Amino acid sequence: MESAGEAREARVRLPQLRLDELLGELQARLDAARGTRDRVHSLLEAVLSVGRELDLEQALRRIVEAAAALVDAEYAALGVIGSDGKRLSAFITAGVDEEEIAQIGPFPEGHGILGELIRHPEPLRLAKLSEHASSYGFPAHHPPMNSFLGVPIRVRDQIFGNLYLTEKRGGQQFDEDDEAVLSTLAVAAGVAIDNARLYEESLLRERWLKAIAEITSSLMSGVGQQEVLGLIAERARQITGAALAAVAIPMKGTDTLTVELAMGQGAEMHQGLVLPVDGTLTGRAFALGAPVSSPDVAHDERISAGPPRFVGLGPAVAVPLGLGKQARGVVLLARGSGASDFSEKETEPLMAFAAQAAVTMELAERRRDAEQIALLEDRDRIARDLHDLAIQRLFATGMTLQSAGRFIQHAEASERVLRAVDDLDATIKIIRSTIFGLRTRDDDAPGLRARAVRTVGEAAPLLGFAPSMRMEGLLDTHVPRGTTDDVIAVLSESLTNVARHAHAGRAEVLLETDGRELRLTVTDDGVGIPLQGRRSGLDNMLERARKLGGDMEITVPQGGGSQLAWHVPVREVTAPRER
Repeated sequence: MESAGEAREARVRLPQLRLDELLGELQARLDAARGTRDRVHSLLEAVLSVGRELDLEQALRRIVEAAAALVDAEYAALGVIGSDGKRLSAFITAGVDEEEIAQIGPFPEGHGILGELIRHPEPLRLAKLSEHASSYGFPAHHPPMNSFLGVPIRVRDQIFGNLYLTEKRGGQQFDEDDEAVLSTLAVAAGVAIDNARLYEESLLRERWLKAIAEITSSLMSGVGQQEVLGLIAERARQITGAALAAVAIPMKGTDTLTVELAMGQGAEMHQGLVLPVDGTLTGRAFALGAPVSSPDVAHDERISAGPPRFVGLGPAVAVPLGLGKQARGVVLLARGSGASDFSEKETEPLMAFAAQAAVTMELAERRRDAEQIALLEDRDRIARDLHDLAIQRLFATGMTLQSAGRFIQHAEASERVLRAVDDLDATIKIIRSTIFGLRTRDDDAPGLRARAVRTVGEAAPLLGFAPSMRMEGLLDTHVPRGTTDDVIAVLSESLTNVARHAHAGRAEVLLETDGRELRLTVTDDGVGIPLQGRRSGLDNMLERARKLGGDMEITVPQGGGSQLAWHVPVREVTAPRER
């Protein structure tokens, strides 16, 4: 039996035990409150840190780092959902170094668990990733991951992306508190991302406005069209982060566009290229008067025939210079392979920039037209004065001398007067010829460029395909009219020979001048030129070249086929004097 002392001791010990339990529970609650307070403080610090960042890329990185610290996760990532709403366009990580990233390989596109959050943008907690039905597995060299917590990030009621946290430290599981903290951070992250995007858009608008001001200033100061087109292409390429920029303008009298200027990756393959309006990416933008984009320009069916010129390039957009059907040309921009597509938010300011550039070009052209009209009016006035004053006076003087010649008895003096009358008649003819030249308008006469394009177009039905064509240099300015007829004849004969004898599936035409020499090169992938057979056409082309002081060579390019190179000087050749 229990003694009275033992019973008294038990009664004393019982309140002490209860007191210890109460003190322990109180301490636990105090620790929990302190932990909650510390966590709330950490959350507030994270929100403030993220909210201060205006650079979007830095803001996203801060969000990832803050999320990992708040829920004590070893690995964290933020996946940005692309414009299609189905895949990830960017993936920012924490906890994995550059060497590990390189070993793992390309960033995920949005399959498996990542895709689950894209399809169902709600918080998701998992004790073991591999046990979920949507688990897609990990690539080689990927660190092991089990526990998982994911929450969506919303920006103005739109899903911007998702936060992914894995491997809570200490082998623990993510709990409801972790989910609540991360969801709160996601709300703050959405605000920070929105602010950063708005800031970037304002900076972008400022850059576009500066570019427009620069172009306007250049045009109004009398800079030539080539320099202005170069400025338009360069500024558009810099602001959009494009690897290639090309400007194509319509060729008068034809249904084609010519790439007047190209800069950036592979620019030399685009310079001078002639593009049909129908069936091409650039031509469609010109015809519609609206932007036309391509997710992968290197494999787009709307790219015209010719050598591969978009290797290593991916997303592209063609934007008309001007609105609607009044487009003055097209700007083509292409980014590197794997880069992000041109979004609507990027295309809108680009369209405004192109429209303003077109208006500026229109104003500059109107000013040149006014100057041209003033020049033509001045020429008309000079022609009128020459006709009404100079010729009439000379004619009257000649009549007077002719009449006076009848009264001159001295034969030699009479002959001199008659010679003077003949000289006056010759002078009148020269002045009349000058007047005719002053009043002649040859602006509508087709130049070498237009005639060459028409010739290539006419050969397409015979060939069974459209040849690729490039033109470089001031062909309509440097090449004399007499030489133009020979060039067109040689071009037509060359393409006819390809159609009749080469059995080719591809042909390329290059017409270029540097101001000293004109060079026409026609290349095909056919069977080559037979050693036996009629060569009258080739002899005629060679004769035309030598008549103009040039020459012609026929070679076999690498890969087979044939290449005809016909070249002549564009300056007048002076025949040697006899001694």
